[in-house]
Amino acid sequence: MKRHINKMLTLSFLLGLLLFVPSGCSLDDEVDPNNPSLNGVLSNASISELNNIVIGSESGMRDAIEYYLDDVGVVGREMYRFAGSEPRYTQDLLGQENATLDNNAFYTTRQWHATYRAVKNCNILLASVDNTGAPTDAQKQGYRGYANTIKAYELLIALNLTGSNGVRIEVADPNNLGPIVPYNDALTAIAGLLEQGNTQLTNAEFAFTTTLAPSVADFQKFNRALAARVAAYRGLYTDVLTYLNASFFNLNGSFQTGVFHVFSTASGDQLNRFFLAPNATGEVRVAHPDFITDGVAGDTRLQKASLRNAPATQSGLSSNYDVAVYKSNVAPIPIIRNEELILLYAEAKIQTNVLPDAVVAINRIRTGNNLVVYGGGVTAAALTNEMLEQRRYSLFCEGHRWVDMRRYNRLAELPLDRPGDDVWPAFPIPFAENVGQ
Repeated sequence: MKRHINKMLTLSFLLGLLLFVPSGCSLDDEVDPNNPSLNGVLSNASISELNNIVIGSESGMRDAIEYYLDDVGVVGREMYRFAGSEPRYTQDLLGQENATLDNNAFYTTRQWHATYRAVKNCNILLASVDNTGAPTDAQKQGYRGYANTIKAYELLIALNLTGSNGVRIEVADPNNLGPIVPYNDALTAIAGLLEQGNTQLTNAEFAFTTTLAPSVADFQKFNRALAARVAAYRGLYTDVLTYLNASFFNLNGSFQTGVFHVFSTASGDQLNRFFLAPNATGEVRVAHPDFITDGVAGDTRLQKASLRNAPATQSGLSSNYDVAVYKSNVAPIPIIRNEELILLYAEAKIQTNVLPDAVVAINRIRTGNNLVVYGGGVTAAALTNEMLEQRRYSLFCEGHRWVDMRRYNRLAELPLDRPGDDVWPAFPIPFAENVGQ
């Protein structure tokens, strides 16, 4: 698999997007007036129209990714988000004094709405493929496998935020939405979508180009990589190893091999809005001070935080280091990459008590980041601590730290920087989604 495909989504393509926008529980459809009606697409879509839905899905996947990274990064104490006009980043997200998470605030609703726009596009794609004779059977399976994989990923992003509060899985019929389902049931459903997608991708063909992978085979490896992540969340570690073997996992391969959200300056395309220029003022993302002080000298991953000319401060918080994971406003944002897969392999080996293999994987991460080999105890407890520490630095500001600490029941270990602050275990379900529950 290539490191990532940085294709430009040109204006001519984007003018052909079909946008389906949810509004609370109703998930109403809005049809682009420049394109055929929704009913027309559902009844007799051409390959070009189906491909426009693919493009719309990938555009939608990126729409609010910066809000997701801010949410999990701030609550997980990887970073601070300072914004002169928006104090809730340092109040609500950090639980300052009597602040709590608001179920109708932007940090709750923006990513949720973006998730279900992308899911809706995938459901439209699935329904359209079932009601058209334009593609071949193999191409139809390609659309289906693609749609179910993207649905699973998007629902997992929503579930990562809401945690024990669950998510809504069934939304294909806007007039008969399914219930909010609990966390474990939601993970099971997401795993099922990935299995369905994997089966559909076998012997399938793509009649479209996707920015996520150059071929059906590579996209299927992406599906299996996501399945390994979900299996780890479910505690199914033998399955993790099985899925890794079918993915692009490579113990000795490049850490950067993987699947990415891509951005460009092309007219009509999107920029990486998580990127902020070094030494910015007003709108700032800075590394939590512990990222530097807890680090080991010489670790190349410390370069993910860059020293500022002057400290950034707000609401009694301060940092000398900018978040520097993404070097420009067109830098790709990982969805899943080989460095995470190596760490999932280490985790699975620890949990299945094959500790020497876990040490090998941990040393691959350590030496690949300019550290000496692991010298601690070779016990499950010691190696779990080490694995989580390596995940902290390898996956910094990629959306994992808070989720990892929660699934290992370690949220109490995250620092509280001001008296009265809180570490939240989950975001609330958006207010509009609770109507009728």
